[in-house]
Amino acid sequence: MPTDETILPGAENPGKLTGLKLGPPQQAAAGIPGVVAAFKQVIGEVGLLRGLKALGKLNQKDGFDCPSCAWPDPDDERSGIGEYCENGAKAIAEEATTKKIGADFFRKNSVSELAAMSDFEIGRKGRLAEPMFLPVGGSHYQPISWQEAFAKIGTALNELSSPDEAVFYTSGRTSNEAAFLYQLFVRAYGTNNLPDCSNMCHESSGVALGESLGIGKGSVKLEDFYEAEVILILGQNPGTNHPRMLTALQKAKHNGATIISINPLPEAGLMAFNNPQQVKGMLGLDSAITDIYLPVRINGDMPLLQAIEIMMLEREEKNPGTVLDQVFIQNQTEGFEALKHHLQHLNIEDLIQQSGIGKVQLAETVNILQDKKKIIACWAMGLTQHKNSVDTIKELVNLLLMKGSIGKPGAGTCPVRGHSNVQGDRTMGIYEKPSSKFLQKIKDRFQFEPPASHGLDVVECIKAMHNEKASVFIAMGGNFLSATPDTLYTAAALRKCTLTVQVSTKLNRSHLVHGREALILPCLGRSDKDLLNGQQQIVSCENSMGVVQQSKGILEPVSDKLLSEPVIICQMAKATLGSKSPVNWDIYLKHYDHIRNDIEQVIPGFEDYNERVRIPGGFYLPNCNREGRFDTFDGKAAFNIARFQPLIKKDNELLMMTIRSHDQFNTTIYGLDDRYRGIKNERRVILMNEKDIMTLKLTDGELVNLYNHYEDVERVAYGFIVVSYPIPEGCAATYFPEANVLVPINSVADKSNTPTSKWVIITVRKA
Repeated sequence: MPTDETILPGAENPGKLTGLKLGPPQQAAAGIPGVVAAFKQVIGEVGLLRGLKALGKLNQKDGFDCPSCAWPDPDDERSGIGEYCENGAKAIAEEATTKKIGADFFRKNSVSELAAMSDFEIGRKGRLAEPMFLPVGGSHYQPISWQEAFAKIGTALNELSSPDEAVFYTSGRTSNEAAFLYQLFVRAYGTNNLPDCSNMCHESSGVALGESLGIGKGSVKLEDFYEAEVILILGQNPGTNHPRMLTALQKAKHNGATIISINPLPEAGLMAFNNPQQVKGMLGLDSAITDIYLPVRINGDMPLLQAIEIMMLEREEKNPGTVLDQVFIQNQTEGFEALKHHLQHLNIEDLIQQSGIGKVQLAETVNILQDKKKIIACWAMGLTQHKNSVDTIKELVNLLLMKGSIGKPGAGTCPVRGHSNVQGDRTMGIYEKPSSKFLQKIKDRFQFEPPASHGLDVVECIKAMHNEKASVFIAMGGNFLSATPDTLYTAAALRKCTLTVQVSTKLNRSHLVHGREALILPCLGRSDKDLLNGQQQIVSCENSMGVVQQSKGILEPVSDKLLSEPVIICQMAKATLGSKSPVNWDIYLKHYDHIRNDIEQVIPGFEDYNERVRIPGGFYLPNCNREGRFDTFDGKAAFNIARFQPLIKKDNELLMMTIRSHDQFNTTIYGLDDRYRGIKNERRVILMNEKDIMTLKLTDGELVNLYNHYEDVERVAYGFIVVSYPIPEGCAATYFPEANVLVPINSVADKSNTPTSKWVIITVRKA
């Protein structure tokens, strides 16, 4: 097994081999190993007492919201043992660590030295403890006062020829209060350049659901899982990315639900779950999750769904009224006859071949679906990051509409969001394409004319910076460089900026690939106690199912030089807009209740916000689909017609998707093990079908380089180890963000403009 270091050219995506160790993939998620891994991380980073204090309040009604995924908390009683998962505990270990870095650390470590480290090594350094500034031509960050930092931001923004030359990025970690203030500042400044992490993950979901059902959010509640007859899980790995979902699936199974999992990889969390809060789970007695597993080819979901729909139509023709919900279709939808005509003219054999799923398995799936009406469809980025993602999700909606499975208990749509408040950020107005209704509300409340022209999304802002049409970049959280596609292109874009500003809790690669000047502004985390004018503040978040609830940190911050995101935004706004500001930022600096008072006047569904957010468990936002309504132009749900367009690749090429390991959350790397897949101490691997390994004359464990040549531009990811894995022929998987260098900036999903991180053609060559 290769152990030599392989360094990538430049600081944008350095990597080194760390010594791969392989074991058998696990057959079930969680259990004792998950508990051990979680507590080992927490105690090592936070200490026993501080760690237990944080975990005891994590996701509790009087505690703070997990900074990891957006899976909802139970509406009723929450577990006293622990209302969190392994990765939630790891997220707290990262955030609540007692390690901290400030002026001394940056004096001893140059930017170039730090940039040569891996993302894992960078993340282990500790919490940022004070504001830092990198001057033009500087090699080391140096301390700067908050007042000086805000003044530099204000000066840089005011020196631009147009507000549209600035970019304001938002991470899903940001609270509702911070997100509202951020978009208000940006629009008062004069632009809609508000790219956010939604642009890279569930933007395709929002577009597809909005166009077909009238709302860009899912329709189910957590309780619907317990009433469902069938749960479809597509392009999602809940055991790693949303582990608490496994408890809901386990309860659904206990209540009689059938679970159908559609995914290129047989993930442990899809197959079985050892619930660590139950005796059976602690003993390792697997609780099966999936009843039918369909190992679809990458990008084969649309033909799979269409084949299922065709088989359902055939059975409905033979026995009218027994398969489809004709009353629902006639009264609440439009376009069914056109869809039916379209499907009847498709070749089902072609669809089966394109999906990679056999007819027997499809028939078994239809047998389950044909007499059921309470069906939930869940999906994540396995569906959203392809060129045809919007149409694929609409095809999934077609299936639900045919069955009448929207707007009733136990049925509906469930796009499972990744970051903890990414949905709330969008609700608060973090969107580059605001509606006229929203802008009018801003105008009515604050008496200024917000810009109406659309701003830039993530891909567009990268191109604008690269073309020197945008030169100030401000990020409210996140690790922009590591999260975005085409790493070298994005890095070059950031380096062309006059100023880059990162509001962060910990050091990351985006601090080390920067503009001519750079600022790091350290902020409080979710677990930190937030005191303002001597009073403890609360913020709020919205989960995947539209529940808004309070979050109140309980730990003493590691430094007295940290500010909260709302305070940072207000001070940036004051330094930029000055006395001409149409917004009274000082009132928000008195108490966050004043922020919520204004949210209530601008955002629908937030009536009596300050009162309702303090109710234990929070409140649900309105959801027309949940109520059986569709906010479309004619009040009906729309069937969609789409023709699958296969990706043409050569015999020696593979279709690659990027995935997460079990030891990471988004760009945050907790460790080097992917326990469930049996991959340890290494991230630079490519998972390949054993037949493809033989065809390409490679060997398991061989060192290779990966190439993409989209639009005749060569992109290379150096130094990856071949690992044989049960993935469909012609497909491959690599970890994100190491392989982002291969994702072309111009390869995006139709309509949503999401980078196609699950749709990358590569060639594999021996290193």
